[in-house]
Amino acid sequence: MNPADGQPSPARGRPRSEAVERAIIEGVMKLLEEGVPLAELSIERIARTAGVGKAAIYRRWSGKEELFVDVVRAAEPPDAELPGTSMRDDLVVLLESLRRRGLVSRSSVILHNVHVQMKSSPKIWAAYHSLVVAPRRRLGIEVLRRGQRNGELREDVDVELLNDLFVGPMLVRSVMLPDADLPDGLSEQIVDTLLEGLRPVSSPAVSSPRA
Repeated sequence: MNPADGQPSPARGRPRSEAVERAIIEGVMKLLEEGVPLAELSIERIARTAGVGKAAIYRRWSGKEELFVDVVRAAEPPDAELPGTSMRDDLVVLLESLRRRGLVSRSSVILHNVHVQMKSSPKIWAAYHSLVVAPRRRLGIEVLRRGQRNGELREDVDVELLNDLFVGPMLVRSVMLPDADLPDGLSEQIVDTLLEGLRPVSSPAVSSPRA
């Protein structure tokens, strides 16, 4: 309560909390930019660089693994909002997000180094997979299931396998072949090529009997 006018005082905890969280994430990025390996990033060192206490970090993350995942997410483009207009449009948006992440990873020294180091740390890779990869995969599968319910996709298709078929070409180009082209329109090309053979087969038109 503000004693001057009797009105409730504005809440201040959230902005301060967001500022501390941002300082911690930027502190980790600063250390990574300086070439410090993930294995050498202790909570104490991160806290000292960010200008916060260790307790401030542990209040937000249970350990380094979860913190590093949020650092990677902060450096990546944000997840796009699905338009929901059709299965095809949603799939294009999902693949376009992957394409943009591939472009950012190529141009970001931090992301490139962190992705390489994450794969050498089972705990960090497991946390990244659980918090980032798995939710994105579930979203893609749900888009395909919705397409089946709406009649945009054949009902006999294994949606988990199909999700891999959609995502696979983009991952090959952006991760396994880092010098491969990621041109504008690639997402639409992949989606439309696969959907061409996956739409429900229409009943053949009945020919009029000849006179």
